[in-house]
Amino acid sequence: MKIICTFLFFGILMISNAQNKRITRLEYIEQYKQDAIDEMRKTGIPASITLAQACLESDDGNSWLAKEANNHFGIKCGMNWNGEKVYKDDDNPNDCFRKYKSVKESFDDHSLYLTTTKRYAGLFQLETKDYKGWARGLKDAGYATNPQYADLLIKIIEDFQLYNFDENIKITTNQNKTNNQTGKTASEDWNIQLNKHEVKKNNDVLYIIIKQNDSFEGIAKEFDLWEKQLYKFNDLTKDSVLRIGQVLYIQPKRNKAEYGKDKHTVKQGETLYTISQYYAVKMKKLRYRNNIMSDQDVKPGDIIYLRTRRPLTPETIK
Repeated sequence: MKIICTFLFFGILMISNAQNKRITRLEYIEQYKQDAIDEMRKTGIPASITLAQACLESDDGNSWLAKEANNHFGIKCGMNWNGEKVYKDDDNPNDCFRKYKSVKESFDDHSLYLTTTKRYAGLFQLETKDYKGWARGLKDAGYATNPQYADLLIKIIEDFQLYNFDENIKITTNQNKTNNQTGKTASEDWNIQLNKHEVKKNNDVLYIIIKQNDSFEGIAKEFDLWEKQLYKFNDLTKDSVLRIGQVLYIQPKRNKAEYGKDKHTVKQGETLYTISQYYAVKMKKLRYRNNIMSDQDVKPGDIIYLRTRRPLTPETIK
């Protein structure tokens, strides 16, 4: 009886270890390279880019999101997603991510996401062999908030020579392919219209300038966001009104200003909010760094610390 129990114990242990064994990056590439090549044939997205993103976003298939939801590209639900969902802390607590029935479905949706989301339209004007341009374009279009995202993709591609998968691939259009969850149709020739708004960058955060007749609802649809995300990114509320010429961030602002911009001297008419928008720094971080307990207006001549905490003085201690 003891012998049987011992064998049963070791059998369960071996199965558990096999299930928990990490996939190496090389194993992951070998397993999914054909999926990436197939997607390139259909959409023109370089196979090297698809594989590098999958490696990075899924931790080579070892991440919780990859195992639990077959989500290998870190794609969040967005306002147009009607499929299954899982929740995980990311940029915000309990962020919503798409869940797929298979890894292949994740690769398909990644391609559809890039070909039907307007802010990625400029990528399809690049050569398919220009993996560096694609990597930088993905970063500039806001695929990830990590400032090193493009460099990380390029390093994976070059370390594992993934650019070889981009060679001699015949591209064919995949006409009228529709995603059942989003209802979107991939462009037949990737001639996707550019955003209505020109996307700019401040402190490595993407933003647009408000035009006449703009609304939170329209901008959210344009950039595949929730309205509540726009409010949060810009320290606004549902009662806020958009003004022509206003800066509106479509990504979370940073915790500190860019290097070299350490302090700001308040000018007449400025508030902590306008300073926050000017430097793309979160309001709560400015309050924390400057020992400001409420959103009171600052006075002209005040010094606002943008990267470090204001030094404590006897007055502030009191």
